[in-house]
Amino acid sequence: MPSHLASPPATARQSRSAAAPKRTSLVIAILCLAGTVVALQQTMVVPLLPDFPKILNASPDNTSWLVTITLLTSAIATPIVSRLADMFGKRRMMVVAMVTMVVGSIIAAVGGTLLTLLIGRAFQGLAASLIPVGISIMRDELPREKVVSAVALMSATLGIGSALGLPLSGIIYESLGWQAIFWISAVIGVLLIIAVLAVVPESAVRTKGKFDAVGAVLLTAALTALLLAISKGGEWGWSSEPVILLFIGTVVFLAVWFPYELRVSQPMVDLRTSARRPVLLTNIASILVGFSMYANMLSTTQQLQLPNVGGYGFGLSVVIAGLCMIPSGLAMVALAPVSAMITKRHGAKATLIVGSLVLAVAYVARVFLTGEVWMVILGATAVSMGTAIAYAAMPTLIMRSVPITETASANGLNSLLRAVGTSTMSAVVGAVLTSAVVHVGPLALPTVDAFKEIFWYAAIAALLSIGVAVFIPRFQTSHGKASQGQAAGTAVPAGPGRTPSGMAGVQSYGNLSADGAPAAENAVHAADGDEIVVSGTVVGAGGQPIRQAVVNALHTNGEPADWSRADNDGRYSLVLPASGRYLVISSADGWAPSSQVLDFVDSSSTQHILLALRLTVSGIVGDGVRGLDGALVTLTKATGEFVVSTFCGPDGSYEVPLPPVGRYILTAMDSGGRCSESVHVVLTARSAVVDVVLDGAAGTGTAEAENMRAAMAGAGFGTGRH
Repeated sequence: MPSHLASPPATARQSRSAAAPKRTSLVIAILCLAGTVVALQQTMVVPLLPDFPKILNASPDNTSWLVTITLLTSAIATPIVSRLADMFGKRRMMVVAMVTMVVGSIIAAVGGTLLTLLIGRAFQGLAASLIPVGISIMRDELPREKVVSAVALMSATLGIGSALGLPLSGIIYESLGWQAIFWISAVIGVLLIIAVLAVVPESAVRTKGKFDAVGAVLLTAALTALLLAISKGGEWGWSSEPVILLFIGTVVFLAVWFPYELRVSQPMVDLRTSARRPVLLTNIASILVGFSMYANMLSTTQQLQLPNVGGYGFGLSVVIAGLCMIPSGLAMVALAPVSAMITKRHGAKATLIVGSLVLAVAYVARVFLTGEVWMVILGATAVSMGTAIAYAAMPTLIMRSVPITETASANGLNSLLRAVGTSTMSAVVGAVLTSAVVHVGPLALPTVDAFKEIFWYAAIAALLSIGVAVFIPRFQTSHGKASQGQAAGTAVPAGPGRTPSGMAGVQSYGNLSADGAPAAENAVHAADGDEIVVSGTVVGAGGQPIRQAVVNALHTNGEPADWSRADNDGRYSLVLPASGRYLVISSADGWAPSSQVLDFVDSSSTQHILLALRLTVSGIVGDGVRGLDGALVTLTKATGEFVVSTFCGPDGSYEVPLPPVGRYILTAMDSGGRCSESVHVVLTARSAVVDVVLDGAAGTGTAEAENMRAAMAGAGFGTGRH
């Protein structure tokens, strides 16, 4: 989402520099506990599904919606709540998410009907959006050395909660009844709300602007149609009319949503930033890792609960099978510091590759570890270890690649795409386990080969995620070497006597990419001092705002601070580690880049940036003696598409805005329509001068024209000379 005017003057880390270590640990503990509790909501009703039809006097098909509705609302809420967190405050939206969980739990506990439980479960699903918001709070509020390990643990809470939800809810159900599950969730939610308000500081890193309600509605419609089709396709039939219509609806809504998001000033999702190579590849890898991870979550308990028929089932109860998942949850907790260590030493890209590799090896092992209960537990635990490592890397990769004011929304999109991966694997598991069955009396039980097939699919997805992660750009130090020291993306503020060569592991942006954004990613975490949020406007020579301009701020020793993409009104905002002097580099499509050294005093600092030189294609159309007044000049792509046309002035000169880089055909025709000339030009990101001589124009002899053509060709005209 384009960064625009910042919030009222305030420092973003007013409490952090003075925060005691105990308070820091308490903030981490509360955020991670909140993440674990909301993740529990995803699987807490799974052990009850066999009994809910009798309890609620409903069909199994209808009670299955108690899981589906939570999946839908969590996926929909995550990008929306994350965007609102960037705009109105991260702690505030985290509390809102917790309140929805409490409200949903109370509705489910007191209702006693399928309808009230569905409403309650829908509210509970909204709470899942707080995990990416909590990760962004960690970036804003924790000391630099704590961020990587804290983010790793927070990322693992989704798997931890899902794994622990199965045994805990089963035990509570058997001991206290099904309503107790929801009452306990409500009580814990209230306690966590109090803890968050008392301990977690509110970040002042935010952006102002109008919420993209239209984009949110279109995205909600698209996600609802897509996830509903995926989750219910196996039950309704993949070729059934409802499923086909849902997939068609998904395509239609996305076809409207994408161009709208590119056009709106403050979009729900910044597609330009999301299309940058580090963000795009990380999100693709996230889908694949989510797909791979969820096979373990769905298949393990079913494998353990199967009756001992044909020598491969174990016949465990729901509670015992759930208890067998506890080692998986504990492994994710234990692996959080390991993943943080890999990130600090080798970078988040290496962490993602290692995690995906562990996933692939673990699933291959699961294909053969099927004979004993301990083998299944061991295989499931190994998969969870890979999941913990891979999940820990994703927020770090995302946050170092987007403006600091957009970390929550960017993490929200990443979480959403992981949910798409898990939903797809859910459909695959359902299809495979119902297609390869053995009939035992009235029962149709999945075969052991069905589980092995699922594990092979998961292993392949993990390997594909490695293939994607390999192409994520490696972060560079300011002196051009790949970072092997501290956590990739950690920026250290410039200080007296500090030089880039003495700052190991600090990243620099390097060159600008084609769209003007930094080619390397910005810091995940800035200095431990008080951050300031500054703003301004990017304007052209005539004072007009320049939309979608990219503003990149660096310390005067070359270290990155933050970058921003201006909205359609040219407004930008930057989060800087401290007040001081910064090198600000600005660029926009069709404009020559500019750089200047600016002083930012505090959050009230407003700096307007001028891009004075418009990039153009210009030249003279002549007849060999003089310029031709009123001559037509057109520019078309080499593939035939029309680009622009104009008429020459009295001296035969013309000028048109520079189009994107590529091969073009420039054509000139005299005003009388008697003759024309076309030339091939190759345009780069610099202004070009292309002069054209028209043979046979009035008053021009052939010899004169040839002489003029030769002179212009010698000077490089007519060939796209810059």
